[in-house]
Amino acid sequence: MYNIRMGIPEMQELWSNLENKIKEQSANKNEQKLFKLLVRCFYKLSNDPRYPGLCTHDIEALSKRYGQKVWESYLENHKPGAGRIFWVYGPDQSDITIIGLEPHPNDKKDAYQKITLSAKA
Repeated sequence: MYNIRMGIPEMQELWSNLENKIKEQSANKNEQKLFKLLVRCFYKLSNDPRYPGLCTHDIEALSKRYGQKVWESYLENHKPGAGRIFWVYGPDQSDITIIGLEPHPNDKKDAYQKITLSAKA
């Protein structure tokens, strides 16, 4: 099993805000949907990063840019703008750190140039 960590500060802030809104029952439908997708994805990712439904694969362009292997996993598929999470292994051997959440890039040429990921620490 892997521990799921949020990249700081952007991913931690996003996750904390979503969690608080869910607890306070103030989340709108889109936020509720995103929360459910993330919880489901994090559960699968923590048990098996290669779970077939996640379609996990490394992103060479991002790995080169950030100097370590960056992985992409699907939140959903076959939908316009379907969400993707970006993550790295670490900092500890049993950790996966979520460093980005983006819609699937639609343009094929330099699709990952526009993606900015959070700091890992």
